This record gives sequence, C-alpha cells and structure tokens, in this order.
Amino acid sequence: MTFIQKNSMVGLSPPVTITPQVLGSMLGTIEDEAEARNGIIEYIVESGDTFSSITAKYDVSLETILWANDLSSKSIIRPGQKLVILPVSGVVYHIKKGDTLSEIAETYKGKSPEIITFNGLSSEGDIFIGDILIIPNGKMPAPKTYYAASQVPIGSSYFICPHAVCRITQGLHWYNAIDFGGKCGDPIYAAAAGIVQRVKYGWNGGAGNYLTILHPNGVVTMYGHIQKSLVAPGQAVSQGQMIALMGGKPGTSGAGRSTGCHVHFGVRGSRNPFAR
Repeated sequence: MTFIQKNSMVGLSPPVTITPQVLGSMLGTIEDEAEARNGIIEYIVESGDTFSSITAKYDVSLETILWANDLSSKSIIRPGQKLVILPVSGVVYHIKKGDTLSEIAETYKGKSPEIITFNGLSSEGDIFIGDILIIPNGKMPAPKTYYAASQVPIGSSYFICPHAVCRITQGLHWYNAIDFGGKCGDPIYAAAAGIVQRVKYGWNGGAGNYLTILHPNGVVTMYGHIQKSLVAPGQAVSQGQMIALMGGKPGTSGAGRSTGCHVHFGVRGSRNPFAR
C-alpha cells in the first residue's frame, strides 16, 4: 500500500477493468460507455508498460497520472506498482470545511458547470466535507498555493466495524477503504456517531448506492454497495445504529462495480483503522 501525500490518496489493490459488454452481463443491461468509465480505477503496472502506453490505454494526459500518484516526469514505474487512474484528464479534489465550488474551479482551472455535471451534483451548493470530486481538464496549482488534505488522528477504538461479522474480503483500496463481506440484506451499522450527509442511489462511479456520515472530529465515513439506506441526509445517528442493508450482488439495482455482497467502508480525513 502506498499513501500518496499531496492529495491524500492511497495506493490500491488490483484493478477490475470492465467493458460495457461484461458490465451489461453482470448488471443485466448494457451500460453506457461513459457511465462504465466515470469512476476512478486502480491499475497495476505490467511488464513493458510506460507512461505513454498507460496514458494511451486510458486516454488521459500524462499530467493527470503524475498528479494523481504524486509522481514526476522523471519517475520510473515498475511492474507490480499500483497507480490511480482518473476517468478523464484532470485532477481529484477532496472537499474540506469552507470550500465553495466556484473557488475550487478557479484554483484548479476547471469550470463549475462541468464539475457539477461530471460529479452528478444538483447545484454548486451540493458539496459536503469529505466528498471527492473529479475536476475535468483541471490543472494542479503551483505548490506554493496548494495545501494537502489534513489527516485527523484517531484512536484504534474510535470506529467500530460496520458489519457484525467483520470479515475483511478486500484490503485497503480506493479511496482508503476496506471491504467487509456478508449476505445481501445484512444490517450495516454506523461506525461512529455523526450526521448523515449524503445518500445516493445508482452507479456512482462503481460505488453503487452509498451514504456518507460526518463525525464530530471532521472525519467522514462512506458505506458503498448498500442495498437500501435506512437513514436520510441531515439525520443524527449513534454509533452502532443500523443505517443500511448490505448490497453488492451483481445484477441488482445499485450494486455498482461489485462481484458479491459486501460493504465498502471508506474513511476520509484519517486513516482507516481496519487496514492491515
């Protein structure tokens, strides 16, 4: 696992590249090409790969790959190395307290309407702490004007496991997430007390149906591939409260990019305590 300092991104597990045809067979319909590739993926460098071959394969700029992985044009990539690949040329931005979309667009040379459309936002105000935005055709600002996302220190017992069995089926992967396996329909629990920020249904870049919770310390947890949310935005929840039902079964609505029933538990703004 590689922690990427400048934009707080984490090196990830092997990629799953899914064509629209394969995706269609999994989900029961043929997904639109743009939808099938509107999320960030993980790629493991293969023998013979170069920056040029990877940029050509994914049709993104060299700068996009360098920025996302904290690399420079002089960096050397090696087989087995893990890279974060954006769906379009641009940059990734992590929303923090006080951010506005117009300021983000200005800083990263993006356009607010494009950011809204690409990220499925309803308006400029539809952003929350911990959201991860893709800025199409954005440019990384000069180092003197860029500030890395802060990491809140937390104790090992601050979060509880979001699933009763707590069986890890995939280690640390995008973004700072651990997968817990179980049965579809199993209860999913709030890892800590907080306020529900967002509940979204659909493909959502492969995350499927998901919800996020803002905790008192400013850290946000994300619960992906859920079958159904049992809470609503703005609702206060307590630690251990049942907030959703597990989903992720291929062929079901809102499963996202998944091979089986599980919950994708991501932590934004701090380390994931379940990472091994």
